[in-house]
Amino acid sequence: MNDSLFIRKAIPADLPDILRIYEEARGYMRTQGNPTQWANGYPAENLIREDIAADRCHLCVDTPSGEILGVFCFFIGDEPTYRRIDGGSWCNDAPCGIIHRIAVGADAHRRGVASFCFAYAFAMCGNVKIDTHRDNLPMQHALEKNGFVRCGMIYLENGDERIAFQKCGK
Repeated sequence: MNDSLFIRKAIPADLPDILRIYEEARGYMRTQGNPTQWANGYPAENLIREDIAADRCHLCVDTPSGEILGVFCFFIGDEPTYRRIDGGSWCNDAPCGIIHRIAVGADAHRRGVASFCFAYAFAMCGNVKIDTHRDNLPMQHALEKNGFVRCGMIYLENGDERIAFQKCGK
């Protein structure tokens, strides 16, 4: 575990930093051959505000500086778009944590921030699901490196497909 990082819930005052991180993440995805995921300003500010108000928006913060290095939505509960999975199956149907909209600031990609966020979510629940775009190869690699297994394809509300991953307890 990285002793210089910690996770805390976001507050409305964090919004400028969160928006910056998402903008940096969109730029990074474009440079990595993934120009269509999170296009058109996704996630929108109103969605981020909803995540904050619902206590689902979490931040990965550098302990010495207080700098926000990463952001993600995490909750324990049902995800309607995960009810249908094609080309495979979930590892189990037990209650699980859901990670959405994970992003790391431009200067934090090689500092283990995403891995720290995954470990936090897993420690909270022991059974975690997440999905990603087929062109998001860095995220697929990070998930597999952190013990997530590819389970099949899920479909967003608009019909777009995503690769589904899950990490289950022993």
